Amino acid sequence: MLAALLVGCACAAMALAADWTQTAFGGLTRRFPLLPLVVTPAGFALCAWATQTYAPGAQGSGIPQAIAARELPNREERTALLSIRLVAIKFTLLLIAWLCGASAGRGGPSAQIGAAIMLKASRHGGLTEDRGLILAGVAAGFATAFDAPLAGIVFAIEIVGGPWAARTVGLVASVAVLAWLASVGLAVRTNGFGDVAFASLPRDWLVVLLCGVCGGLLGGGFSRLLLAGKRAAARWLPRQTPFRRLGLPLGCGLVVALLGVASNGATYGTGYQASAAVLGGQMLAWSFVPAKLLATMATSLSGIPAGILAPSLVVGAGLGGWLAGAAGGAVGLGAMLGMAGFFAGAMQTPFAAILLVLEINGHWAAMPSIAVAAALGYGVARLLLPAPLDRLLAGDFLAASEAAKAALADDQASNSVRPI
Repeated sequence: MLAALLVGCACAAMALAADWTQTAFGGLTRRFPLLPLVVTPAGFALCAWATQTYAPGAQGSGIPQAIAARELPNREERTALLSIRLVAIKFTLLLIAWLCGASAGRGGPSAQIGAAIMLKASRHGGLTEDRGLILAGVAAGFATAFDAPLAGIVFAIEIVGGPWAARTVGLVASVAVLAWLASVGLAVRTNGFGDVAFASLPRDWLVVLLCGVCGGLLGGGFSRLLLAGKRAAARWLPRQTPFRRLGLPLGCGLVVALLGVASNGATYGTGYQASAAVLGGQMLAWSFVPAKLLATMATSLSGIPAGILAPSLVVGAGLGGWLAGAAGGAVGLGAMLGMAGFFAGAMQTPFAAILLVLEINGHWAAMPSIAVAAALGYGVARLLLPAPLDRLLAGDFLAASEAAKAALADDQASNSVRPI
């Protein structure tokens, strides 16, 4: 319980620091609009070098590390991915990345911090349930990052709980929504507690369909491209000299800077201001969605600590708002539907997407529409990527751990051979 309180305090500190760093960067870019063309690539290179040198395992969001740690056989191997030292360095480097305009969120890093704190509590408290406490830490970090406790619980179960849980929860969500749609289509009133606001006009149904299908296609495609890019970088980087390895973060930083300058700063940081505008009914330019998506992908591929959960919600909000506006629907409702469809597609977490959007916005009357969009987004994304991105990346961490152990065993065997 004390560790859980500490997780909440650490994630709250990250939220405050994130707001301060992004405000500071925004002030600088308003005075010197071209400054990111120098600062962003240099900052990315610095963060990537520090990650590779002092905290390998701190790159990316941190959720794949938590998944891999749960599946490793002993506590020492788990600690290598979830140590307090590692997450402290990650916290610091993430602040530097925000000061440089990185399109990064704090949801994944908060989950890794939560898992690391709970694993440390397990060791000092004499507990043996490492796997359960890591799961609880992910839920705690996610819940505090988005102020969404129910979504945090469900997200941890869907993504970190294991392949069986991920497949089963997705199946349950799809079956439940399809069964509910059948009853609605027959106009049978099964709810005796009152009316639920739902898209009743053909135009509203069209917005739900567009946000679900387009969100799933874009989210699944984003995850697939990001997975391929990360794996290509993992194969390329070890063959390069330390100096040449900095070419990747420098190039990614330059892409982020160019997109930020072209969009007048809209793609920098988490993007919460843009999503708030769309949820408030303001339709953004169509170019915002691809620009923010590319900035997020470049940030993640650079190898610096960076979460993709919050940017995914922002991209979904922009997509849904634009689709709703183009179809003549309500932009605010479209933003919520787009958030659910894209997040469920990119993360393959339909239940968490539903609860997260509802807890963020508080419009529980829109739950049926949001549930349909999330189920559609999840189903379409599964056609593009057979498993959640975080679980596939966790498999890469596990494979790297096995390769390192095999190499160590070979070295020990060769050193033990003595000539007669």
